[in-house]
Amino acid sequence: MTDVNHVILIGRLTRDLGSDERSFGYAPNGQARANVSIAVNRSRKSGDQWVDEVYYFDVTIWGKTAENLKPYLTKGKQICVEGYLKQDRWEKDGQKQSRITIVSENVRLLGGKSDENSNSGGVPHFEPTNNTVNNQPEFSGDGSDIPFQDFAGF
Repeated sequence: MTDVNHVILIGRLTRDLGSDERSFGYAPNGQARANVSIAVNRSRKSGDQWVDEVYYFDVTIWGKTAENLKPYLTKGKQICVEGYLKQDRWEKDGQKQSRITIVSENVRLLGGKSDENSNSGGVPHFEPTNNTVNNQPEFSGDGSDIPFQDFAGF
């Protein structure tokens, strides 16, 4: 049986994608890499009140997607990230360290701060012709057609 490592998150970028080496750069093989952080808000009921919680996730975007999205990845922009979790492990000063990041396989721009000022929010529409490689559906961008998968049966 195959295990499942697949995530879909919708959140807002916590900072602008800068031109510094840490947030955007190229691997030795010439492939572009963008490192972004997104904040995902969640509401839960505590007693008779709703409580808002915020979670922060680091996301790595590779290749042409990183290059094409670079000018649009600005603080507050809402994006949908589909990908998988990757755990890096290392040792520092004798202490074992680890960090989990999301490696994107698909990124969709959903909007941002400018949504209030215009109909399209200045959001470009990146539509692959057909994702036959992974046989994955493309999303409309408004979040209404993102499939929900219930893994409670596992």
